[in-house]
Amino acid sequence: MQMAATTRRGATLADGMRAGLPLVLPTFAIGMSFGVLAEPEIGAVAAIAMSVIVFAGAAQFASVSILAAGGSLASAVTAGLLVNARFLPMGVAVAPALHGGPLQRAGEAQTMVDASWALANRGDGTFDRLLMMGATIPQGLGWWGGTVVGVFAGALLGDPETLGLDALFPAFYLALLAEELRDRTALASALLGAAIALALVPFTPPGIPVVAASLAALLGLRR
Repeated sequence: MQMAATTRRGATLADGMRAGLPLVLPTFAIGMSFGVLAEPEIGAVAAIAMSVIVFAGAAQFASVSILAAGGSLASAVTAGLLVNARFLPMGVAVAPALHGGPLQRAGEAQTMVDASWALANRGDGTFDRLLMMGATIPQGLGWWGGTVVGVFAGALLGDPETLGLDALFPAFYLALLAEELRDRTALASALLGAAIALALVPFTPPGIPVVAASLAALLGLRR
């Protein structure tokens, strides 16, 4: 309730950082899991650089998983790009809230991650840019720090699955989704998207089910 009130009146960067603080621990744990998995495949420096530059967990896990399974670099890059294609419709939605010229708007858009985008959503089709930008700061620190720990302490941590870290990633996205399911149209979109993705997973390359499932969001165009 407090966050909804803050969003209505217009949040500050500090409000966004406070909103993002509860996400630091799960983001750190997921980043640590990525570091453990990525270091044997692409090396310590590349794993850390990937987290800093790409800063997109789903795409990073998809790419590294393909390399771990013996796939080619081209396949890994393509899968990452397809998974990150979800940011195109998300960016279109948040674009009216961004300020400044093309370079400033592009810079502000770089702070858009799934959780921050969801937190900044006012529920009426508009977004609070400062809330989104602020919420990404603690998540970024958690993700980068977790990757570093996973890369250099992977031998001590062992298999992420034995610690239950593999369950954190889907649980994180389910928690984001739960807040959006109070509206019947959003619920219908989520169910349709899940059905599309599940139907395509056995037959299509990684990333395609995510892109195809995003078409379910077009249900929101109905009045």
